[in-house]
Amino acid sequence: MKYNQATLDKLGAILGESDYTVRYERGSFQSGWCLLEARKMVVLNKFLDTEGRINTLFELIPQLDISFDKLTHNSQKLYDEVMAKSLVHA
Repeated sequence: MKYNQATLDKLGAILGESDYTVRYERGSFQSGWCLLEARKMVVLNKFLDTEGRINTLFELIPQLDISFDKLTHNSQKLYDEVMAKSLVHA
């Protein structure tokens, strides 16, 4: 998988299709992200570079309640890749 803006956009689409909002803000995040579950909002540290943002979403997406059936076919394929990668690193 390439670490570029297109990949970041595709990962963001997975969250968007599951009714999560992704925002990039500055703050003192221990892990580079913050999750506001009640509002289904993911806040990423805006100072992370593209690769850092992608790695953070790879770490975060398996922890979220993603509605697989709501995802488009392309998002479902990428979601499966993310989940497979998380199992390898677990």
